[in-house]
Amino acid sequence: MERRTIGAGALRAGAIGLGCMPMSWGYTRSQQDLERSLRAVHAALDTGANLLDTADMYGPFTNELLIGRVLKERRDEAFVATKCGLLVGVDQHVVANGRPGYVRRACDASLRRLQTDVIDLYLLHRADPEVPVEETWGAMAELVTAGKVRALGLSAMGARAVRRTAPVAGVHGLHVGRYEETVRLLDRVQQVFPVAAVQAELSFWSREALDTLLPWCTTRGVGLLAAMPLGNGFLTGTLTPGQGFEPDDIRARHPRFTAEMMAANQPVVAGLRRVAARHGATPGQVALAWLLRLGHQVIPVPGAKREEWVRENARAAGLSLTPRDLAELAALPPARD
Repeated sequence: MERRTIGAGALRAGAIGLGCMPMSWGYTRSQQDLERSLRAVHAALDTGANLLDTADMYGPFTNELLIGRVLKERRDEAFVATKCGLLVGVDQHVVANGRPGYVRRACDASLRRLQTDVIDLYLLHRADPEVPVEETWGAMAELVTAGKVRALGLSAMGARAVRRTAPVAGVHGLHVGRYEETVRLLDRVQQVFPVAAVQAELSFWSREALDTLLPWCTTRGVGLLAAMPLGNGFLTGTLTPGQGFEPDDIRARHPRFTAEMMAANQPVVAGLRRVAARHGATPGQVALAWLLRLGHQVIPVPGAKREEWVRENARAAGLSLTPRDLAELAALPPARD
């Protein structure tokens, strides 16, 4: 698989990564299966999709433990990205913690769970409103100096975007979000220690990051890890309107996954499916290939918990979209909220 460069330190990872969260957090617990998840992670490394994206809060802690079992055998093949900055209470209530002492302890704990001596990319999951972000970032920079971390990143997941209407990527009237507040935060931490990567939601139906965040990354050589690049599974074309989700599945509370909105957004999937048919591919593979064309610094990180899904996603790295494909995709109606 093609390798892409992350940050000024020229760290290299596969063009498509693996989001490990669904194995332990956010989706239906009844479908979690440790051995199946281990096979999925091994499959990712086999295909070259070696960026393994996890976090201490996933589980909490169990996701890092799972990845650690694989790293114990195959550390040299993996690019490990994990996160700190969020704590999960017994009632699943999540709070930010950016205190420097906590950051140092969290890193050491992640290293133990991951069974490794160094984390390739350490991301701040959320900025703590009670702690100046420069203090948090300074503590993270000390981890690089200590040799525990190779590079630093910022997660912009959950960042509130100011919405407006503007043409993007040839689609008139597409709603895009403006990540001005995220960019201001990035400018602040960049003064303390270089940002190697930013993680934000980016997919064919969620393009808020294209407006401000991607240009910021492009001009500074910063990697953009595209989270939820398959729209929480919607862009794979395997979900049907009204199918319902179990209460512990994040999609049960997502406005785009109501029966009404899923039905309204079917033209998006239909367009992906038409393009896919010309290539003997799947709608999800087309959605990932579209992201890869946005720039060499973009690395889609689709979440998966089954080996067959991991291998299907990895094959998207070899899919070349034609000018006809891109024009047809650009003409599709924007996703509705």
